Amino acid sequence: MKTPVHCEVVEQAAREKLKNRGVSIDDIASIVYDLQRPYNAHVTHEQCYESVDAVLCKREIQHAILVGIELDELAENKQLSEPLQSLIDTDEGLFGVDETIALGSVFGFGSIAVTSFGYLDKQKVGIINELDKRKTEVHTFLDDLVASIAASAAARLAHRLRDIEENRRLEDIKKREDEELIG
Repeated sequence: MKTPVHCEVVEQAAREKLKNRGVSIDDIASIVYDLQRPYNAHVTHEQCYESVDAVLCKREIQHAILVGIELDELAENKQLSEPLQSLIDTDEGLFGVDETIALGSVFGFGSIAVTSFGYLDKQKVGIINELDKRKTEVHTFLDDLVASIAASAAARLAHRLRDIEENRRLEDIKKREDEELIG
């Protein structure tokens, strides 16, 4: 029987991949802040950062990051077969696998995350826009993955802030959030 990869190894690898491709938690937290600010005047950058950090603990997000960035890097190094090489290298408009992988990872955070992902995919704000404009590198998957992480973190934070407004006990909120980290 094959030995499974320990979850901490996978999480660290996903975080390193983001960092090595020029994406920080702070970059994504800035997008979350911009998404949440119109709905909560008291939201802090620290809350947004914490929410991004929590989203990055989810296995499904980590797996999507590892697969997507690996494909971007392989395309960047011209290591894919045709026509896949050209589809990813040019970020072909009708090639939707990048969005499909990213969208699949937001479903765990509900319809708010799904609609926010669609918005970010079209508007390309913050680091998403920067990645989209870096023409010397391939970020066909990464820009959508960042949108997915930001959308998920914004949805997570919106639900958390509502729970706080409703005076739910912090330990109950934390327990539910911990349960949602599975997957």
